[in-house]
Amino acid sequence: MKIVSVVGARPQFIKAAPVSKALRKAGHQEILVHTGQHYDYGMSKVFFEELSISEPDVNLGVGSGAHGWQTGQMLIRIEEVLMEEKPDWVLVYGDTNSTLAGAIASVKLQIPLAHVEAGLRSFNREMPEEHNRLLTDHCSDLLFCPTQTAVANLDKEGITHGVNLVGDTMYDAVLLFSEIAREKSTILDDLGLKSKEYLLATVHRPYNTDIPENLENILSAFIEINEPIIFPVHPRTRKILNTFFPSLLTPHSSLKMIPPVGYLDMLMLEQNAKAILTDSGGMQKEAYWFEVTCVTFRDETEWVETVEAGWNVVVGADTGKIVEAVRCLKSDNPRPKLYGDGHAAEKMLEILAD
Repeated sequence: MKIVSVVGARPQFIKAAPVSKALRKAGHQEILVHTGQHYDYGMSKVFFEELSISEPDVNLGVGSGAHGWQTGQMLIRIEEVLMEEKPDWVLVYGDTNSTLAGAIASVKLQIPLAHVEAGLRSFNREMPEEHNRLLTDHCSDLLFCPTQTAVANLDKEGITHGVNLVGDTMYDAVLLFSEIAREKSTILDDLGLKSKEYLLATVHRPYNTDIPENLENILSAFIEINEPIIFPVHPRTRKILNTFFPSLLTPHSSLKMIPPVGYLDMLMLEQNAKAILTDSGGMQKEAYWFEVTCVTFRDETEWVETVEAGWNVVVGADTGKIVEAVRCLKSDNPRPKLYGDGHAAEKMLEILAD
């Protein structure tokens, strides 16, 4: 079996790692295509190194740009790869522009398409990611769902054929790499941190970075909270801060801004944090798996199960709500097992090969 896997952003590298390992272990041929959506070392290459997966077979080098331009460039270049490789399947992940470009290229060439992390919905059509995941799901021949909620979302849209509840490959990755992180990462010592004595924050969604007022509100909340906060700053976020709020980049006693960190360092920071403050979908789940409470800078979340279980509070970009949520956090709720058993990749492989 020959598969072309399309990835382009940091979360997709993590989701793809267990699947890539399973494919190659079983002797199948995988052509790994990196669109270049995330392209600097801290957001891209370091992840391939740490996850011990092969360097991409093809790097399209598209880089950043407006949504239409970026998606169009990816589509053109992915189509060229597919015409040359003629795979049995195209595998796409998540909800990025890379996902949509890979899906459209596959469909136009009538190559079977499988979508990992299918069925997620925020029900917020202002999010580019919502359109990407909707269109990809409706293009796909196989839909690999991480939760029963995702299966139900697809059913409501009339998608029932090819739908498979397999669990979440990010959980596979957490189980696979957490122990390695504890052995290899020195990030806590490097930053002088003690377990459960700091908060971990990330901000990268366009909802927060492209609306300067929202980013200002979040940073103001960090300062008002006045507890040690470790803040790995996404390149897009730092660019907005440099442009609109250079004063917020001034060193503050409780807020420590650092460059983006690799996956192993991030796992260590997450599992030892007192709480996680983020707009990342993946970190909401990782917080849950590590039994760390989470505050989410969104008005909604695709990962509703974490909210229903009491481990995630969705607050938007309101300074007061963020501060109140952090001060009222508790971590004594039951934690039902969510998102599979850690063998999602193997289940996907069995279905693809059938």
